Amino acid sequence: MRPPNLVLFGVDTLRADHLSGYGYPRLTSPHLDRLAKEGALFLNHFSPSIPTTPGYASMLTGQDCFGTGVVALRHAGDLAEGTVTLAEVLKAQGYRTVCVGFDKNPAARGFDTYLSYESWHPDPGSGRAPKAEALNRVVLPLLDELARQSDPFFLFLRHMDPHAPYLPPAPYDRLFYHGNERDPANHSLDPVFAFAPFSEFFRSWFPPGVTDSEYIDAQYDGAVAYLDLNIAVLMTALTRYQLDQDSVVVVTSDHGESLLEHGCYYDHHGLYESILRVPLIVRYPKAVPGGFRSPSYSEAKDVMPTLLEVMGITFNGKFEGRSLVAEWQGGNAAEPTPSSLYLTEATWMRKHGWRTPEWKLIRALEPDFHFKPAVELYDLIRDPGESTNLAGDRPEVVDRLTDDMQAHIARRVQATGRPNPMLTALAWHGLERGPFVSSEEAYRTLHIGSIQAARQLQDRGEEGPP
Repeated sequence: MRPPNLVLFGVDTLRADHLSGYGYPRLTSPHLDRLAKEGALFLNHFSPSIPTTPGYASMLTGQDCFGTGVVALRHAGDLAEGTVTLAEVLKAQGYRTVCVGFDKNPAARGFDTYLSYESWHPDPGSGRAPKAEALNRVVLPLLDELARQSDPFFLFLRHMDPHAPYLPPAPYDRLFYHGNERDPANHSLDPVFAFAPFSEFFRSWFPPGVTDSEYIDAQYDGAVAYLDLNIAVLMTALTRYQLDQDSVVVVTSDHGESLLEHGCYYDHHGLYESILRVPLIVRYPKAVPGGFRSPSYSEAKDVMPTLLEVMGITFNGKFEGRSLVAEWQGGNAAEPTPSSLYLTEATWMRKHGWRTPEWKLIRALEPDFHFKPAVELYDLIRDPGESTNLAGDRPEVVDRLTDDMQAHIARRVQATGRPNPMLTALAWHGLERGPFVSSEEAYRTLHIGSIQAARQLQDRGEEGPP
């Protein structure tokens, strides 16, 4: 019997709480909502090691950051020795493996074919960035080719909507905004433009004269809706080629996004819920019950073992993640499983932390350019927006969570035989220097620049496939 195909939509920078299927009041994702109704949706899915490079490394290997050795966006080198990627496993099983838009990442090993598309720059005529349509122009002819072959295929699609710059084409740019984005009385973007490390990047794609942060937020939501429609185009093509019933379709993300929250300004750094909580949808009519919604906690490292079990493929290696198949096999009455997560970031700040269902602890490993306190503690039950830092008021909670985090680190260091990568990734900023000694120094040193500079920064930080 021919095994199923796998179509994995890796949607960069997609936060779960801005999808209508996850309860967002704006109808941003009707087609993804339909996909979820035909399969399983995981309500509490997290990417605990951010951003792109470690996030995808975990997703595509079934390992945590200790297993992959990857914690920094600008990771130098390969995955940790002995790590196997999803594409490598499927290729060994006779799959044709094709990757679109993801050739510069250590986890992008094992694909037969790497294809690219314009995923950053705006169209010169309209000034908008039709990223998803550019991807579809590459993928639609490819689907026609894949449908004609006898071998199963693994198609990994890295979507760059809604990653900044948020420039969805019309009518999505006005779908969720009907005000005056240049109102001189509105000063909500003043702190954004005043943040020197990012201000040049924002001015390179924000409309001239824009003053209203709600307009920029609406561009993010418009990019989500635009992405949603273009995923529907590909799903329609799968149906036309009679591949939809024989393909496992997955939608997930490497990390979320901060809009105006927490002063992180339209980017994906900061170990807050808007960055960590991402969607996970799995559709396969032959094995996944439609309409299943799991309240249990899951992580990026669970994606690969889940997919291999769904596809009936045996892997003799060891995963740090777990298969989620038992979630739907146990029925909708399955109880949520409390989970603690080790959190890491090394993009514009180097921090780690510990998350439980009740508490979030964030500890800085060096001063950050937002001048934030070295220790942050949030009560996720009473303060889900993480607005009040309780570190000074609840030192006993800080101590308990710190002890739990350090015990977890010690266990993983012993299991892997390697040091915590957060302590060895001292070149996380891509600079020829050691850690920052003050927030002022970090603020003066770190800088994005134009759209082109931002793209080159990310490309420099990701190793290409061998």
